[in-house]
Amino acid sequence: MTETLVNNVIGLFGNLTQMQFGKEIIIFIISLLPILELRGGILAAGVLNLNPWIAYVISIIGNLLPIPFILMFLTPIFNWMKKRKLFKGIVERLEKKAMKNKGKFEKGEFIALILFVGIPLPGTGAWTGALIASVMNMNKKKAMLAITIGILMASVIMMLLSYGLINNVMYR
Repeated sequence: MTETLVNNVIGLFGNLTQMQFGKEIIIFIISLLPILELRGGILAAGVLNLNPWIAYVISIIGNLLPIPFILMFLTPIFNWMKKRKLFKGIVERLEKKAMKNKGKFEKGEFIALILFVGIPLPGTGAWTGALIASVMNMNKKKAMLAITIGILMASVIMMLLSYGLINNVMYR
């Protein structure tokens, strides 16, 4: 699924590849997006044959950039949205998704958040980790540190997968 989304986003911004720093912009945009995040950015970098170290840095920055804003503003935004009939159902579904993972986080929430963000599985990542941390009223500095460590962990795993396995399979 992630690979399909990555290819679709690359296709959407395909004209950028002709520009100077176009590939880097694509990687940055993909890394900013929920669902794709760093994982998608690094996969796209491998597909676009971008220098691994440049891809690594751009993906981390792109994935980290929205997290402080999510941690600071999600709760007030959700509280406002719950008062609006149009948005109430959406917020309740998102909170329900976050609370479904609450048991994993209650004991050792810091380590659990690192692992949740850092192990690249579908439905995990910095955006969802920030959502869970916000819904659980986790200390924002502690949550930001855990998410940052998780992003760094995921970046190493994705670099090994994207530039190690994928490039060895595709270009042999």
